[in-house]
Amino acid sequence: MNKIVPALLAGYFVTSLTGAAAEGSNPWAETAIKTHVERSAFIGRLNRQTLDLLTDAGEALFTAPFTALDGVGRPMSTQAIIPTKRKRASQSKFQRTSGMDSNACSSCHNEPVAGGAGGFVANVFVAEGFNNADFDTVDPQFSNERNTNHLMGAGLLELLAREMTEDLQRQRATALTMARKSGEPQTTALITKNVSFGSITAHADGMLDLDRIDGVDSDLVIRPFSQKGVFPSLRQFTINALNHHHGMQANERFGARWTGESDFDEDGINDEITEGDVTALVAWQATLPPPTIITPPRNDWKDAAAVGSNQFETFGCSVCHIRALPLTSLNFADPGPLDAAGTLRRGEVDETIIDLTLLDWAGSLERDDNGQIMVPLFGDLKRHKMTDQSVAVLGNELLAQRFVERNVFQTTELWGIGSTMPYGHRGDFTTLDGIIRAHGGDARISRDAYSSASELNRDALIAFLKTLVIKP
Repeated sequence: MNKIVPALLAGYFVTSLTGAAAEGSNPWAETAIKTHVERSAFIGRLNRQTLDLLTDAGEALFTAPFTALDGVGRPMSTQAIIPTKRKRASQSKFQRTSGMDSNACSSCHNEPVAGGAGGFVANVFVAEGFNNADFDTVDPQFSNERNTNHLMGAGLLELLAREMTEDLQRQRATALTMARKSGEPQTTALITKNVSFGSITAHADGMLDLDRIDGVDSDLVIRPFSQKGVFPSLRQFTINALNHHHGMQANERFGARWTGESDFDEDGINDEITEGDVTALVAWQATLPPPTIITPPRNDWKDAAAVGSNQFETFGCSVCHIRALPLTSLNFADPGPLDAAGTLRRGEVDETIIDLTLLDWAGSLERDDNGQIMVPLFGDLKRHKMTDQSVAVLGNELLAQRFVERNVFQTTELWGIGSTMPYGHRGDFTTLDGIIRAHGGDARISRDAYSSASELNRDALIAFLKTLVIKP
């Protein structure tokens, strides 16, 4: 973060702030944003020096304790994803349910490092957020309580999702073409990166049978972010979170283009978060190093982890928690191909292109025989049913999110799990043993195999999982 000062001198940032935020020129001013990022300075393929300037600015914004002078809070607008006015001003500036619930991103994403996970105390409350999102109760009829996920390796996840989406949609297009040419229905298995998402049947008249799609929306877009897998990009995730948790509203969604106002939340601060600010936040998150597998410092742990790694396969954990998925390219473009209205979109603006190979950690990623990068996420970016009649503890949510069934969740990536207790979407499991035994539905066979195994083998699996860590 200390590099942001020479970055300012280098002329990479806009220094013109309006209203109370202009006081940020004084070192004692009670503003967290001293200056906004100018996106036009970071267009095209960035070299390492320019990338460092952008990510330093992103880290400064991620850890900044926003204040009222920056525009924190939203007295006359809600947490809704679509800009929505309140009927009356909020009585409380901070509200643990509908927000704002913190004044820094790192207030929740902080374990064991900035960008990491959060304890139970950092839980958030997620409503559908499309209409009237005002609520002041923790009753599950009004919101779903969620624990904070870590963001390490987030750029790799988004790149995987983009490639998988492109594969699936190409398979759909091919099936339609074949059906038109043959005049007969064409059924195509939807498989990308060795993950099956069911099948699709195309008919000669262009109609599609979508009933057998599995684990992804009918548009075949892989959405890698949130525990339900409902956000396709870091940019969309960031804009949503800034408004929901901080009342910091991004121009590209809450500004004049979509709302006709420069102060949509009516807190007296115009243009709270610029397009460049969001770009910096996205760049910092996208370049966070992925978690790693440590070599245990003790021989007994090393031996147990080796046994546990084998048990991970024997129990069937790797069916969903796939150790690594292949990635073709490490070029991260922002905005991406799946960003939509209310977010900067490809084709409307020039892209910022981040070559992740410039980063030191990229060299440690393994490659397969075809030269593809193996991303060690221990996941499949697919949604699964997590409950059944007898093992239903993970089915506690009452609200569907983005039309995803209440007991369906995206496979949690296990990389970093040794550093991110507590566990479960609500963060109410304090042990790995507990969360494993809570798996029902699609994971029931693996759960039962674990439960019926010897204590020695169960303990070995835990020893292995504890080697999947986020390095401080």
